[in-house]
Amino acid sequence: MTLSDIADGLEVTTEQRDRGVAAVDARPGELRERLAEFADDLPCDPASAAAILEGHTAGKSVGASAREAGVAPVTASKTLHLLGCEGVSPLTPRAHEVLRDWLSADLSRTEARELTGASETEFALAAFVETHDPIPGSGGVVEGAFEDRGGATLAKRDELGETYSSVGDLL
Repeated sequence: MTLSDIADGLEVTTEQRDRGVAAVDARPGELRERLAEFADDLPCDPASAAAILEGHTAGKSVGASAREAGVAPVTASKTLHLLGCEGVSPLTPRAHEVLRDWLSADLSRTEARELTGASETEFALAAFVETHDPIPGSGGVVEGAFEDRGGATLAKRDELGETYSSVGDLL
């Protein structure tokens, strides 16, 4: 049986209505207002933090988001980390172990930097990430920003976590 045999005798009895383009009611100040409660704990003002988070949820690089927000890329990375976004540290997991050895005074800073292969800025950012926990309660704001963007929510990523491959799968 061919496709034309299957389709033989089919006819369209209704037409689809053109409903236009879907619009999202993204109120511009809402994210900034949600971030205002964390203003004292962030390295930048809520408006800049909102611009950084919006850029991040849109898939822009940290540098591009920082430029749009008018802050340094390190400040944008710190902001994202404090808001609970993962993956802003420039170091590998092994390099983080070396950094922890430096923080526990098992290595000198010079040795730790050499072993990680990080620049001064990368090392400083990684030390910040290692020594500062995300702001309690900020995860809901980040998840809301992802939902507002229409992309996959963090909860959905958690549900599908086992379907994602990791670096270990490549070995």
